[in-house]
Amino acid sequence: MRRPTVLALRGALALTAAATAVPLAAPVPAAADSVVIGGTPASVEDNPYAVALSSRTRFGGTRAGQFCGGVVVAPTKVVTAAHCLSKEVLGADGVGDLKVIAGRSQLRSNKGEEVVVRETWVNPAYDPVSNAGDLAVLTLASALPASYVIGVAGPGDAAYEAYTAATVYGWGDTSGRGTYASVLRSAPVQVLPDGACERAYPGNSEGEYLSATMLCAGDPRGGHDACQGDSGGPLIARGRLIGLVSWGSGCGQAESPGVYTRISAFVGPSRNAAPL
Repeated sequence: MRRPTVLALRGALALTAAATAVPLAAPVPAAADSVVIGGTPASVEDNPYAVALSSRTRFGGTRAGQFCGGVVVAPTKVVTAAHCLSKEVLGADGVGDLKVIAGRSQLRSNKGEEVVVRETWVNPAYDPVSNAGDLAVLTLASALPASYVIGVAGPGDAAYEAYTAATVYGWGDTSGRGTYASVLRSAPVQVLPDGACERAYPGNSEGEYLSATMLCAGDPRGGHDACQGDSGGPLIARGRLIGLVSWGSGCGQAESPGVYTRISAFVGPSRNAAPL
């Protein structure tokens, strides 16, 4: 198996190459819109909290500059993965055209709106080596509709219980081989016990699972997962946000579930609470 790498970074590098090698008007293969790792196309009308992070300066215009996902948790607040804002992804100087694309399922359409990011907050305890604490908060220059906001599951919420049905959303790789979707899609997964996650990622070359700030989800049989380019996107269970796509080894492999940032570690009175 491949060494686990941050999903946004793998996707970002692939998209950067595509942006320089493919004309901006080049169509994405039709299969990208209808096939996903164990999932199906999804609508933002039904899932308005799912948004795309965009930088055309960094990633070109073929897919509206999309490179990561995010989740609306307040009219002017979007949470995403901390590694999405790293130098490896956005460059040493960052980007000046960072936006959140909301209300748009099809990246190449003109529906919805593109909102400027006014301020960013990256969890100061984020560890890029282990990916622990992989969370960032974007403050928008203008407010999104209140109907876009999804509630977050705090500590002790039943949504975190093992084997709970969940759904992951994103615009990333649909095959594990660099086939990127241009429409939002979703995949059904289930929350897995911490023990299963620790066995999958015990701290060797495959990575280390740390339950304090991580949870994992997938399909024990394989075939359902997030993939490259989905980083920062939502993992939803019982109608609430429980995780953000963070890292993993491969895509859709039964023995290598996806690892997510555990939202409950950053809400409420915790000393790690994010400015939501």
